[in-house]
Amino acid sequence: MKKFKKFYIEITSVCNLACSFCPQTKRQANFIKIEDFKKTLDQVRPHTDYIYFHLKGEPLLHPKIDELLDISHEKGFKVNITTNGTLLHKAGPKIMMKPALRQMNFSLHSFDGHAGSTDKEGYISSVLSYVKEAVQKTGMIISLRLWNLDTDNATNQQRNRNREILEIIEREFHLPYRIEEKFVRGSGLKIADRIYLNQDHEFQWPDLKAPEIEGSGFCHALRNQAGILVDGTVVPCCLDGEGVINLGNIHRTPFSEIVEGERANNLYNGFSRREAVEELCKKCGYRTRFSV
Repeated sequence: MKKFKKFYIEITSVCNLACSFCPQTKRQANFIKIEDFKKTLDQVRPHTDYIYFHLKGEPLLHPKIDELLDISHEKGFKVNITTNGTLLHKAGPKIMMKPALRQMNFSLHSFDGHAGSTDKEGYISSVLSYVKEAVQKTGMIISLRLWNLDTDNATNQQRNRNREILEIIEREFHLPYRIEEKFVRGSGLKIADRIYLNQDHEFQWPDLKAPEIEGSGFCHALRNQAGILVDGTVVPCCLDGEGVINLGNIHRTPFSEIVEGERANNLYNGFSRREAVEELCKKCGYRTRFSV
């Protein structure tokens, strides 16, 4: 029985923003139904303890996200949510005290990634206000993300863009230092109890139209993570946002059978040999980062 540290359950394929770093999905707009969600959790229960309400889409858009959290708690799961944070005024209050909610990740880089964004200080301040309240009232862990760095982090425009956000964070948490002084790319900087800031390179989604990346590599897909899109399609990792590597559908085949199927095993065994067997994996830069 395969066990996964991370299990991505996409509760909606819809997003309220159109960020430059996140290709718009070509899949049908969809929100998971309560009964389908229950069936999904029953299928993955033997395989994981932690679920992520994310793959594509903005989870706070789901009108019944509070019910989904209640169901997750009833079935023994801890939940992580990744959000752009723009809908906290609507969804935030009804999810804050949910016992299933373990961690919230805020993609602060979405402000500059979305062409129509206005009032950066108001946006950041509203997220930080929610974060402070959540940490005070609950045991929630918070990750503030700025995943918009260049490969050399050298452009003045980028430094200035992030400095404005970092200044707000420094002021709100009364930090006695400039965040850049403590910065290590890819590592979380603890700025308060259970509140972390993570800065990294801009997220790159693999694309079948992209050139192949040469060399061997390794991936944790189907080793420590797997995902299910909102329509029930099983994918091997959180980077297959279009369901290119369609391993099967849980509405037709049990998840436990799908992850032991031929295509899934070929992918798994390929990476055991440091070989990418799927076309999408051959064009994914993340396999060059991983090691065991």
